Amino acid sequence: MNASTGTPLPPIRTVLADDHEIVRSGMRNELGDRFEVVGEADDADGAIDVINARLPDLVVSDLHMPRGGGLAVVQACATVCPIVILTVSEAERDLLDAVAAGAAGYLLKNSPIADVRTSLIAAAAGEPVFSPSLAALVLGEFRRMSRSADTNPLTERERQVLQLVARGHTYKELGAELTISPKTAENHVRNILGKLHLSRRSDLVRYAVEHGLD
Repeated sequence: MNASTGTPLPPIRTVLADDHEIVRSGMRNELGDRFEVVGEADDADGAIDVINARLPDLVVSDLHMPRGGGLAVVQACATVCPIVILTVSEAERDLLDAVAAGAAGYLLKNSPIADVRTSLIAAAAGEPVFSPSLAALVLGEFRRMSRSADTNPLTERERQVLQLVARGHTYKELGAELTISPKTAENHVRNILGKLHLSRRSDLVRYAVEHGLD
């Protein structure tokens, strides 16, 4: 429901990609009325074809599928719409590879379905989303990577914003943490995207992984 108008929100047109039909069936049944499944695939090639044909609002993809898996899907289609990896893998390398490829989020299949729904709605709105247990892995990678002044044109405030974005904070949460309005937080994110020549908030996480922040 749109809070300002009271009218129902349009469903989030979603593609499901997983090589186990029972997983796709479970997702269809559990996602609820906010989502409309407009396509499915059981391998990366099929997912890429469906995404390009249907142009969905969101893709939920398994990481390990035939023909390249979720990474191939992300690499081919991250500019089409947000792609969230839904997987059993808690391996740091899998997470970082997915982020570096351009994934909008990385969620674990053992997460409560209510949390998955909430995260997917946020991802469709442009928010980067991660299972809480994985956020520390992303930030840990920041600390291990060297900082380069030549490749990091951000101000100190923008670096703070980027760190919070990497933790999955919404604009409201950013504002509360930094004592600024949500609109100011959104403006900071827009400025960061412009400076880094990135198109979406989820791309900021990839930048942070590649360049590092203290």
